[in-house]
Amino acid sequence: MNNIYIIGIGLIGGSLAIDIKSNYVDAKIFGIDSNENHLVEALSLNLIDEKATYDDLQKADLVVLSIPVDKAILELPKVLDKVGEQTLVIDVGSTKLPVCKSVESHKNRHHFLATHPIAGTEFSGPKAAIANLFQKKTNIICEVEKTTFKLQEKALKLFQDLGMRIRYMNPEAHDKHIAYVSHLSHISSFMLGKTVIEKEKNERDIFDMAGSGFESTVRLAKSSPAMWTPIFKQNRENVIETLDEYINNLKQFKALMEADDFDAIYNEMKNTNHIKDILKGLN
Repeated sequence: MNNIYIIGIGLIGGSLAIDIKSNYVDAKIFGIDSNENHLVEALSLNLIDEKATYDDLQKADLVVLSIPVDKAILELPKVLDKVGEQTLVIDVGSTKLPVCKSVESHKNRHHFLATHPIAGTEFSGPKAAIANLFQKKTNIICEVEKTTFKLQEKALKLFQDLGMRIRYMNPEAHDKHIAYVSHLSHISSFMLGKTVIEKEKNERDIFDMAGSGFESTVRLAKSSPAMWTPIFKQNRENVIETLDEYINNLKQFKALMEADDFDAIYNEMKNTNHIKDILKGLN
């Protein structure tokens, strides 16, 4: 793949650019972004080689759509309008059903592969891009059968070269499961941060007493609201379901505290320790 067009030069798009450059010496990276400052930054950081527009996409071997999910469902059809015969288009959004539905009847649907690399940090923008972000990370692929086989092969070769693991899933299942392991985690972090900020008006006390446990738990609260609000909106029903279950568990824990039932609290935590074994199996 020689001509790579990345739409949205932030953490994911920029990190992909870095890893593609290191794996494909002949690759030329073109950047498209509604934020001109991002393009200037991306050029100065050597993430991209040139700026481009949608009119250039017919020359693309690969187009990566790496923009907020509410924008992706609007822009993907426009991208597919412009692609050439050999162009593979992928998105990297955290919700999959809306984006799949947005192009289900498009004449160039077979050029598109819906993907979600489970990778990232709490930072955003071109400066957040880092090398090897995708090493040993899972990449969820949805509706693979709707993508032309030769473009599937091109995508799988790229993902393999970047060190990703592949998992196939239908978009409905993806959106349901990701609500638990990603979307709920972000909400919990935001609300923990909100609770502490509201309670501790003296911010100096927070920072003096905050240890590594608090810092790691609230880390995701530094994430971009511009990215996460559309995700919660698109995956609203699944997120509400996960919140119901999470809130119910919190209420049960509170009830045990009120009842002075610390044997039950011990057992709750002991049983939940099994998460260590589950996560260890993923590494």
